[in-house]
Amino acid sequence: MPHTPPDPDTGLFTLLLGDGRAPLAVVGLALALAGGFALFVAARGEFLPHDVAFLGMAPGELCAVNECRIVHFMIHDRVAFGGALVAIGTMYLWLTVGPLARGQRWAWELLAASGAVGFASFLAYLGYGYLDTWHGTATAALAPLFLVGLMTSRKRINWRANERRWWVRPAWFAAPHGRAGSVVLLGVAAGMFAGGVTIVTVGMTIVFVPEDVAFLGMGRAELHALNPRLVPLIAHDRAGFGGAVCCCGVLLAGVVWRGEVDRAGWQALALAGIAGFGTAVFVHPAIGYTDGWHLSPAIGGAGLFALGWWLARAG
Repeated sequence: MPHTPPDPDTGLFTLLLGDGRAPLAVVGLALALAGGFALFVAARGEFLPHDVAFLGMAPGELCAVNECRIVHFMIHDRVAFGGALVAIGTMYLWLTVGPLARGQRWAWELLAASGAVGFASFLAYLGYGYLDTWHGTATAALAPLFLVGLMTSRKRINWRANERRWWVRPAWFAAPHGRAGSVVLLGVAAGMFAGGVTIVTVGMTIVFVPEDVAFLGMGRAELHALNPRLVPLIAHDRAGFGGAVCCCGVLLAGVVWRGEVDRAGWQALALAGIAGFGTAVFVHPAIGYTDGWHLSPAIGGAGLFALGWWLARAG
């Protein structure tokens, strides 16, 4: 067979990056795996090595205080964060291999918007003072890869054929069942974004709400007296989770508003919802944190998400 010589205009970066979807898919997969790892570590009741080094205390030492509630509280934040990361990674993978592969402008814009929110939330550490070296290293590695993927994938978009702006009324508005479901899902997305902003703000400022203090049986002053580095570490977990929830809200709103969801997209949304809401809800009874007021946003959001998904999918 005749040998086809390589194209001299094809550089190494083009061969490695292709049309930009490969780096974006790597970011999505990395986020999903990181979320799974966070769930695994939290389920074992362990801290990461750099957390132990920062605190100067192992989980076993903290478990000796107040029926291990401090450790359980930290685990509950980390489980919820891990579930949110799995949800984000799942949606990134679908957006990359589905709508973006078909050159749909809205998918590119949604990846850009959600990525800006998600990666920028890392800067919340300026408010709580704990620079997580593992988190920082991952951000430093994935953010450039994400940007390169976005810039390279722009060439897949037929910008003239996709001049329709995101704020134009979508097609689902004319379908009664689909409209009802989409409106419900948009409400859930708005609630997620607002809730995420609230969690980030709380993490950067007061750190604990009254329900948290009641569960812990200790306030911020008592925790500081126990270990002055404990509150900054917990604040880091809270702010990180809040940023991930904000990113999930942006993704859900963008996907639902456009309404261009194929079968794989509905499946990805379902998996993301199970990962995000499932971990946020079920970790609470697992650790005995069953305050009804505290649980109501997660339970209500999960129920509305399931209802909206079913109505929109049927429509």
